[in-house]
Amino acid sequence: MSKSCWFVAVALVMMACGTTPSVSNVPAQPKSDGRWTVVLHGGAGVISRNLSAYPAEGYYAALNAALEEGIRRAKAGEYALDVAEAVVRMLEDEPRFNAGRGAAFTADGTHELDACVMVGDGLRTGAVAGVTTVRHPISLARKVMEQTPHVLLGGIGAEKFADEMKVERVPNTWFDTDHRRKLLEEWRAEQKASHAARDGQKSESAYGTVGCVVRDTRGRLAAATSTGGLTGKRFGRIGDAPIAGAGNYADSTCAVSCSGTGEVFIRHGVAREVSTRMKYLGESVETAAKSVIGMLDPGDGGLIAVAADGSATFAFNTEGLYRGIADSQGRRETRIWQD
Repeated sequence: MSKSCWFVAVALVMMACGTTPSVSNVPAQPKSDGRWTVVLHGGAGVISRNLSAYPAEGYYAALNAALEEGIRRAKAGEYALDVAEAVVRMLEDEPRFNAGRGAAFTADGTHELDACVMVGDGLRTGAVAGVTTVRHPISLARKVMEQTPHVLLGGIGAEKFADEMKVERVPNTWFDTDHRRKLLEEWRAEQKASHAARDGQKSESAYGTVGCVVRDTRGRLAAATSTGGLTGKRFGRIGDAPIAGAGNYADSTCAVSCSGTGEVFIRHGVAREVSTRMKYLGESVETAAKSVIGMLDPGDGGLIAVAADGSATFAFNTEGLYRGIADSQGRRETRIWQD
């Protein structure tokens, strides 16, 4: 009996028994259409045109370097999540942004970092909150998604998980920067002067969350977001960045990454709301993004988003949003302010 006849015979027997050959259980990979889109952000907030801590040229250099890495990987046909993770890892190592190195100081003078990844395929997601020694929280978030049945691990548990995963660790002081310490000192002085117990501040670069959304050449979508939180946050406060549907989201319709006042973005489910408007109101990704940000108070923040067809946008109601966008159709830009 020839190999082909043998296989057919086995298949018929298995079908008669209510089973099918194992090859039929392997999902077909989507074909490449050659189109890709990469969008990234370094946070929305009160961004003065006279950036005192770091010149604008430095921010543009950091955004361009991360965008080029995303372009290189997307052109090569890499998986959307691989691209998004790689871009966010670069931004986590950039001290200008409030994520990874350069994370905001808590009221106690330490750092607590959050991150989330999500892919449109099967709504798979993973996140970590309140980690203190993980150099790249975004990579640990991915391991939560791929190596556990859970979605979100926090605090001591997330640190123990990091031990098991053997991800790169650093002392908490590794995240320190002079700029963030100055913001903490200003916050403490303000607290003392006002005798208030307000948590966080909306000052220059106060938000600074970083993120990336990708549509790869096979049409797959992914979103990745990482943050150092708010200056002066207390009580283990957790914002929207590690909350799927609030600060980070991806499904078969779009992928979204947000930056802003975390509590507001959680209450409104901002990231998922973009997808909801697209699916049920038939809005484009641009219209949906602007509509969602439009329902927030001025100064609350912004987002980046990419749709399944590769169209992409950003929307914000703050003074600025560090951002970059590129696609296979030739679009490429990095910007900070509204104009």
